[in-house]
Order: sequence, then C-alpha cells, then structure tokens
Amino acid sequence: MSALILALVAGAVVGLALGALGGGGSVLAVPALIYLLGFTPAAATTASLIIVTATSLTALYAHARTGNVRWRAGALFAAAGLLPAAAAGAAASRLPQPVLTAAFAVIAALAAVKMLRPSRTDTGPAACEARPAKAAGTGAGLGALTGLLGVGGGFLVVPALLTVLAFETQAAVGTSLLVISANSMASLATRGATTAGVNWAVIGPFTGAAILGAWDGKRLAAKVTGTLLQRTFAVALLAVAAFMLIDALT
Repeated sequence: MSALILALVAGAVVGLALGALGGGGSVLAVPALIYLLGFTPAAATTASLIIVTATSLTALYAHARTGNVRWRAGALFAAAGLLPAAAAGAAASRLPQPVLTAAFAVIAALAAVKMLRPSRTDTGPAACEARPAKAAGTGAGLGALTGLLGVGGGFLVVPALLTVLAFETQAAVGTSLLVISANSMASLATRGATTAGVNWAVIGPFTGAAILGAWDGKRLAAKVTGTLLQRTFAVALLAVAAFMLIDALT
C-alpha cells in the first residue's frame, strides 16, 4: 500500500477520534507515523503536533458553532500549560528515541485505562474550593505532556474538565479542543528547526484527511453514546500501547 493511501486512511481515523471524543487523535497519529509511514519517534512527535493543531482548530470551529466551547475557562486552563509545553518541546529532541517511544506507550496505556473506568464527578464544597489550583496544576501537566510527546492531551483534558471544572460532556469535548490547539501551537513554536525536515508530501494528505474526519467525528458523537465511543477507542489504544512498549524494549 502506498504511503499516500496509508496517510489518508490514518488521517481519517485520527480526525474521527478528535472530532468525536475531543482528543485521542495524536495518540493514534504518532504510532501511525512511526510504524506505517516510517517516521522516527522524534519526527513523528513533531509531525503529530502539526496534524493535531490543524485538526483541533477545525474541530474547535465546529464545536464553537454549536455553543460547546467555554472560552474563558478553556483559555485559563490552556494558559497554565503554555510555558510547560514550550519547555518540554525544546527538551524532546534531546531524548533517546527508545525513551520517547516507551514514554508514549505508557501514557497511551494510562489513557486507555482511564477511558475504560467509569467516570466520576467531584461534588461538594471541598471539590469546588480545590478547582482553581487543580485546574492550574492539571493544565501545566498537560502542557508538558503535549510538548514532550507530541500529543494534544485531549484524552486527559476531557476527564479533567469533567471532574475539576464540572463541565457537562459536550462542553468538555468542545473546550478540550481549545486547550489542545493552544498547547500544540506553543510546543510547535519551540520546534521550528525540526519542522524543516518534515515530509510534507505525507503530512499534507494526512492532515487533510484528518480535518475531514473531524467533521464526521462531530456528527458521529451526536448519534452514538460517548461511553461506547470511549470504550472502543480505549481497547484499540491498549493494543497500540502494548505493541509500542514491546518494540521499545526489544
């Protein structure tokens, strides 16, 4: 199968995940770029940030049109992650490739387990009082994750918005795309030198298919229950994480 066809298929799946779940696309993009399209882990994380930034902005527009984005809260949440994203992005190129692959596999596995567990919502005065500090800490951690591993962090942003800020599901999905976009752009800003070596003949079609897939994912989210989407995605993610971890350790 040609690289162009693989890029189009992988891009469509990434976009579908981002549009339907508000995250998770980059967790699929990085292994697809490495194992299907022959990118190195370092190049794959940079390319993933390009793909996720473009796709997230498109999906954000779609969700904003339906009023599912909490702009003020999302901007504050994202602001806490901008500096960590930039710093981690600058450090990522200095890490050995097997370390990046193993770290990515662990994060993907943790995300899958979190998605399979029943969601819980914080309640009561104590939870409300802790929200500002928790939101800042969570935002900073997700920013660092984005910069280091090239993932948007939406698979963690959505649960954080649900529990820390008590958003309803649709608002959490829409607002997560604002956070992903901001963190991804901050990380890309520190990778200017590495983006020069990106294979645009592959990334261009991949990104285009992902953008189209994001629109389909938005429509899919309105028809299929969020629990079913998350569990299906989580099972696939566990399989990918196991494969990547085995590859990094052998």
